[in-house]
Amino acid sequence: MRKHTIRAIALAAALPLAVLTACTTTDPSVTETTGTGTPSPAETSPASQEWFDQALYDGQFKQRSATFEGNAEQPYLQYIAGDMTDTSKFASSGPHKVCFANASISNPWRQTGWITMNQQLKVLQDSGVISQMETRDAKDNDNTQIADIDYFIDEGKCDAFVISPNSTAALTQAVERACQTGKPVVVFDRGVETDCATTFIHPIGGFAWGIDTATFLTDRLKSGDKVVALRILPGVDVLEHRWAAAKKIFEEKGIQAKDYFTGADPTEIKKIISDELATGDVRGVWMDAGDGAVAALEAFEDAGKDLPVMTGEDEMSFLTKWKETGIDAMAPVYSNFQWRTPLLALEKIFKGEQIPAEWVLPQKPILADELDDWLQRNQGMPGGHYAKFGGENLPGYPDVWQKRQMP
Repeated sequence: MRKHTIRAIALAAALPLAVLTACTTTDPSVTETTGTGTPSPAETSPASQEWFDQALYDGQFKQRSATFEGNAEQPYLQYIAGDMTDTSKFASSGPHKVCFANASISNPWRQTGWITMNQQLKVLQDSGVISQMETRDAKDNDNTQIADIDYFIDEGKCDAFVISPNSTAALTQAVERACQTGKPVVVFDRGVETDCATTFIHPIGGFAWGIDTATFLTDRLKSGDKVVALRILPGVDVLEHRWAAAKKIFEEKGIQAKDYFTGADPTEIKKIISDELATGDVRGVWMDAGDGAVAALEAFEDAGKDLPVMTGEDEMSFLTKWKETGIDAMAPVYSNFQWRTPLLALEKIFKGEQIPAEWVLPQKPILADELDDWLQRNQGMPGGHYAKFGGENLPGYPDVWQKRQMP
């Protein structure tokens, strides 16, 4: 059974659209979790033990070097070989109406993906696969998204469901109700605690992120060095997995890592770093998402301190700052191109083709020797854009992404 723990994945929690520079990968509802904005040190949040899963850790460790099926020039269609779903019962001529229950577009990562998804939609509309995609935005609220899914079900006009859950446990039953309609259901980005969906699409996962980032830092630091770990919020499985993996590696290597919840607030991030610098040298900065990376570096600059070894993310603001400062860094990636995959999966489903039951996409960090290449590829993109968005061959490129035109 593909069970994906109590999750709520990724980045910022319910941050408003205005906070474009303080967001991250994904973002569950503040009202459904514990809120944001107040730094919370590690001593008050010993949840990493609860979230650590040795089997998942080992599996994602291996998947980091796995061979992916498909064309490397189309990473949004690649997958790790595994169980396949027979979709022949869904084969039908188009066009089809797709109903999309989205957690939110409240941070730059989700906005980048939303733009990409809609450009992919245009291609499939032009080819007659999809007639329309009716979308309801839950604005980071579990109850709203549950109501959105039930609305689609009651309306009875959906040929397929696409769901990016706001949180794992809370959305599980609503996803199961969508499955009970007999229509194909595609879950992506964040998981739920059921395997009823036709496919679940996601990059490798949080443990892989934590392994990559903590290994990078520990290879450059020595036992006893201090690392400040900046985390978005608690209770989000992908984020918790990132930290659980990193914490394990830091402890094994004797690194003194102290973690804080920041709410992705640049002001709080600067305060945390400044306070830690006042108590001694900070040699490294670890982040479970890169939105506040620039603010963290600015805190070192403001204090006149040597810049740290650091892990951020493939957001352009961080990549640009990395280049400007010349720091020793890496950019882990939670592949933004995954926003194309649900619609491309539906194209295959409507043809009755087999697709992966769990569609695991590539998740490859950006290293120093690749930085210039990714900056060049994304020249002219705004700070909130994500380098590995995978939409270069879609209509509207690059203008739509440069202008951040929300559909």
